[in-house]
Amino acid sequence: MFTDLAGFTQATQANEPGALQLLQEQEKLVQPIVQSHHGRKVKSMGDGLLIEFPNALDAVECAVELQRSVHNFNSEAPNQPLRLRVGIHLGDVEPLGADILGDAVNIASRVEPLADPGGVCLSEPVYVQVHNKVPFPIEPLGPRKLRGVQEPIGIFRIVLPWSSDAFGRTEVEPPRLAVLPLVSISPDSGDEYFADGLTEELISVLSQIRGLRVIARTSVSRYKGATKTIGQIGSELGVNSLLEGSVRKAGDQVRISVQLIDAHTEEQRWARTYDRKLENIFAIQAEVAQHTAGALQLELLSSDREAIQERGTSSLAAYELYLRGIREYHRYQSSGDAETDRRAVELFEAAIRADPGFSAAYSYLANHLLQVSEITRPGKNTFPRARELITKALELNPKSSDAHTARGNLALQADLDWVVAEAEFQQAISLNPSSSLAHFWYGQLLGTVQRYGEAERRYRTAIELDPLWLEPRHYLARLLESVGDLEGAISLCEGLEESLRDSVPIRFALAWAYALAGREEDARRTLAALEGTVDPVSRSVRALVLAYLGQPQEAQALIADREAGRITVCLPLPGPAVYYSLWGEKEKALGLLEQDWREGDRGFWSSYQSQWFDPIRSDPRFLEILRAMKLPTTMSRPLLVSRPRPAR
Repeated sequence: MFTDLAGFTQATQANEPGALQLLQEQEKLVQPIVQSHHGRKVKSMGDGLLIEFPNALDAVECAVELQRSVHNFNSEAPNQPLRLRVGIHLGDVEPLGADILGDAVNIASRVEPLADPGGVCLSEPVYVQVHNKVPFPIEPLGPRKLRGVQEPIGIFRIVLPWSSDAFGRTEVEPPRLAVLPLVSISPDSGDEYFADGLTEELISVLSQIRGLRVIARTSVSRYKGATKTIGQIGSELGVNSLLEGSVRKAGDQVRISVQLIDAHTEEQRWARTYDRKLENIFAIQAEVAQHTAGALQLELLSSDREAIQERGTSSLAAYELYLRGIREYHRYQSSGDAETDRRAVELFEAAIRADPGFSAAYSYLANHLLQVSEITRPGKNTFPRARELITKALELNPKSSDAHTARGNLALQADLDWVVAEAEFQQAISLNPSSSLAHFWYGQLLGTVQRYGEAERRYRTAIELDPLWLEPRHYLARLLESVGDLEGAISLCEGLEESLRDSVPIRFALAWAYALAGREEDARRTLAALEGTVDPVSRSVRALVLAYLGQPQEAQALIADREAGRITVCLPLPGPAVYYSLWGEKEKALGLLEQDWREGDRGFWSSYQSQWFDPIRSDPRFLEILRAMKLPTTMSRPLLVSRPRPAR
C-alpha cells in the first residue's frame, strides 16, 4: 500500500507549519489502524507512506478504515482537511533490511496517484482477491498504462459512502455504446427471432468489456424499424457510438454485417461482414467485441478476453430455443401478458433440456421468474425453482453476472437476507458494470434498508444504462415519495415524454404524488385514462388513489372481486390490507398482513415504507412484522393523518 497527501507540496509553500501539523495528524491516525490490520509501515517518503500486509484483504480493510477516520477528522476540522490517497497492489517483494523492493512496489506506487483524494484504488490482482469480501461497491476504471510497467493493468475504485461528501470524482467517463436492433434479411420471416436474440447477445458480450458502458436492450429495441438518424438516436440515448447491422440466416449458414458509427459525426469507424456456419456464431460475437474495443481504443484485460470468448453452448438447438425465449421474455416485459410469460418459461426450460450445461439459459429463466414472481404467480411458488436454477447456473459459470443478480434478487425477495443480497449485487456489477438489471435491484435493496442516497444513485445509474426502461423511474419516484420528496417525484414523472408517462406504473406514481401533495384535480386527471379498465393492475392502482381521496367504491368492488375469486393474478399491492389501513380499519389490515406472513408471503419488504401504511405504522403488531422481516421500524419523514373510514 502507498499513501499520499494530495496537495501537500502546495500546502507547504503556503503554510509550512500548518502542513507539518497535517503530517503529524496523519501519523496519529495511520499508525494504530495499520497495526490493528496486521500491517507494517516500511518507510515514510515525505508526505507518503509505504506499508506492507500479509494479505490483500487486510490491506483493503485497513485502507477503508483509514479513509473513514480521515473523513471523521475532516468533518471536525474542515479548515485544515487531510486529503489522503491510497493505492494497493498485490505481488512478491524482496526484503532489503527493513525496506522492500521489486516490481510490486513499483506498481503500487503507480496505482496510488489514480485514486481521488479521499479514495482507494486497487490493481486487478487485489480486486480478484477481495471483490466479494468488501461491504462497498467496487467500480472498474478500466485498463491503465502505468509508467515503467509494460502491460496495461486493470484499476478499480472502492466507492466509499462518504466520499462524495468531500471530493469529486476525476476519472474520465467510459465511452457509451448502443447496439441497435439487427435487421433480419433472412428469406424465412419466422427467423426474425434470431436477429432479435443476436442483438441481445451482442449487448451481453460487449458489456463484458470493463471500460465500456453499453445501453440495455429495453431502450434500443424502441428503435427497431425507426427512421431516425444516427445523430438523433445517439443524442436520445446519450451514447458516443452505435453498432448497427443486419443478419441473414439460411439453413446452417449465417451472414452478419455490422458497422460501428460515431454518434456525433455519423462517420463509420469500422465495418465487417461475416459469412460463417451457424455453429461459429459465438466466434463472430467475440470478433465483433474485439473490433469494437479496438476502434474505441480500449485496452482489453485478460479477463475481458476470456469473458467475450466464452462459448455459451455447443448445441445449436439449445441456442435457438434460448434466443426464442429471450424474445418472449422481452415481449412479456412490455405487455405483461400471462400467455407470453408461459411461452418464455417453456422455451428457456426447453433450452435447458437441450443442453443441461447451458448456464445462460438457467440464469435468464431465474431472473425472469424472480422479476414476475409477484405479478403472474406468488413468489412462494416461484422461489424454489429459481433457487435450483441459480445454483446450477453458478455451478456451470461462477463468473455469470446474470446469475449473481438472480442470487441477490432471491436473497432479497425470498430470504430477506440483506447482507447476502448486497454482496451478490456488488459481485454482479463488478462482473458487468453495464448491467442495468443489477443496478436496479441493488437500488431496491438499498431503498428497503433506508440507505436512500445510495438507492437513488443506483436507480439513476440504471436509467443511464437503460434510458427508456420505466421500472427504475417508477421505483425512483416511489423512493422519493417514501421519503417525502413529493415535488421530486412529480418532477421526475412529469419530465417523461407522453408515451412513457402513459405507463400504468408511472401514471400511478404521478397520481399518488399529486394526491399526497394535495393536488386532487391533477391526481384525478392523471387517473382518467384508467377509468373503465378491467385489468386488475390498472384497477388496483386507480382504486388506491381514489380511496385515499375519499372515494372507496372502486376499492370495495376490487376487494369483493378478489374475495369471490374473480381476480386470480397477484396484484401490485399487498392486497386489501392497503385499503383497510387507509380507512383506519386497523384490525382488518393487521390481520391480513399477519396472515400473509404466516402463509409465506414475503413481498411486504417492497411496500412497508409507503404512506398507505402510516395509519398502522406505530401499532405493536405492525412493528412485530417489521422485526420478523429484519426491516427498519422507524421512518425519517412525517406520517400521514389517517383517512376517514368509508361508509358501508
